[in-house]
Amino acid sequence: MLDMTEHETYIETAQHAAREAGTVLLHHLGNLREIEVKNQQQFNLVTEADRNAERRIVDILLEAFPGHGILGEEGGAHNIGASHRWIIDPLDGTTNYTHAFPIFSISIALERDGELLAGVIHDPVRDELFHAARGAGAFLNGKRIHVSDISRIEKAMLVTGFPYNIRENPDYCYERFIGFLKEAQAIRRLGSAALDCAYVAAGRLDGFWEVALQPWDKAAGHLLIEEAGGRVSDFAGAPHDIHQPPFLGSNGRIHDDMLRVLEEAKSLVITMKARE
Repeated sequence: MLDMTEHETYIETAQHAAREAGTVLLHHLGNLREIEVKNQQQFNLVTEADRNAERRIVDILLEAFPGHGILGEEGGAHNIGASHRWIIDPLDGTTNYTHAFPIFSISIALERDGELLAGVIHDPVRDELFHAARGAGAFLNGKRIHVSDISRIEKAMLVTGFPYNIRENPDYCYERFIGFLKEAQAIRRLGSAALDCAYVAAGRLDGFWEVALQPWDKAAGHLLIEEAGGRVSDFAGAPHDIHQPPFLGSNGRIHDDMLRVLEEAKSLVITMKARE
């Protein structure tokens, strides 16, 4: 657990950086000059807004903590080997953003020797700022938040996202989605994994799964869900590693049912293929 002075300093700096990045994103929203494709994947986009926002975040963080490391979606890694490392997604929901669809966010997390200490997720369109610190709870615009109390999956509203290579159906994306369609009350797809996590932490949604996320997509959200009283794991129920792709976060009450659906969908495909 962080002491109050330490965690407040980290959170305040990250919040400032997130708000500054939000200003950059709103400035460019609907007025993009450049949209590029990353890594030869036609659906994985980057804009000048991503880069400008990340530069602003990094400048603020390193001015406050010059000895810290950085892992950013656009800028890569800096100061490798530092005990403290900031994990940054300057624009989570880039496809939405390029269409001027107003669901996107900024995600900033801090880890120390691999342990998540602090996380901030900012939605600049709605002016919602989520934050959490290890052992200190989760908050939205300064008010404490908690996961929902839904205990039956048939009453749950879930959320998911799909990887850029969805057409290859990695890790049984289609089958697992269909499995949840059959059991949950509803499923949403917002297009921003960070907001998916924040909404689970705030009790707006009851569970979130995705087969392939990068550390910057989920680091802050991971901590938010845990500090809001929820549960995070991989698809087998083991402790979640932010550097491994599968992610499952929930209010905790429906977590085992979500694990069951994930496994049953996978097992059904394997069984059917074995019979061919």
